Amino acid sequence: MDGERKLTAAEILERFNGSRPPAIETLGGEVIAVEPETGRLTFRFRPTVAMCHSTDVPQGGIVQGGFVAGWLDTSMAHACSVRSNFTLLHPTLELKVSYLLPAHPNRLYYVDAEIVRWGRSIAFLEARLRDEHQRLIATASSTALLIPK
Repeated sequence: MDGERKLTAAEILERFNGSRPPAIETLGGEVIAVEPETGRLTFRFRPTVAMCHSTDVPQGGIVQGGFVAGWLDTSMAHACSVRSNFTLLHPTLELKVSYLLPAHPNRLYYVDAEIVRWGRSIAFLEARLRDEHQRLIATASSTALLIPK
C-alpha cells in the first residue's frame, strides 16, 4: 500500500460494481457507499423468491440463512479490499452470525460493514444488516487472514 495511490470512492465503486463476480450476482448485491480512509462500506441486496426456504408466508417467503450470512460475509470481505487498496487476499477464518428477524424477498436490505481492528496478518470485522425501514435483521463478526497478493 505504501507508495501506491489510494483509489477514490468513485473508483472503488466502479471497480466493485463494474463487473461483479458471479457470487455477488447470485447474492443480488451492489456496493452503494464506501469510505476509502476507513474501509467502511454499505452494500445493498435485493433477495428473490429463489433464495427462500419457505414461500407460504404472507411476506412472500423467508430468505434462507445462508444467503443472509453470505451478504454479511461478502460485505466484510469488501471492506478488507477497500482498506488494503486491493493489495491483499483476505479469506474468512471465522464467521459468527446472529439472526434477529427474518429477511423476505423483493425488498431492499443494507449491510454496513467495518473494520474493528487491522493487524499485520489478521483483521477483525463487524457488519449489520438492516431492512429498508432500518430494522436490524442480523449482525455478524468475522476474522480474516491478510495475505499479500
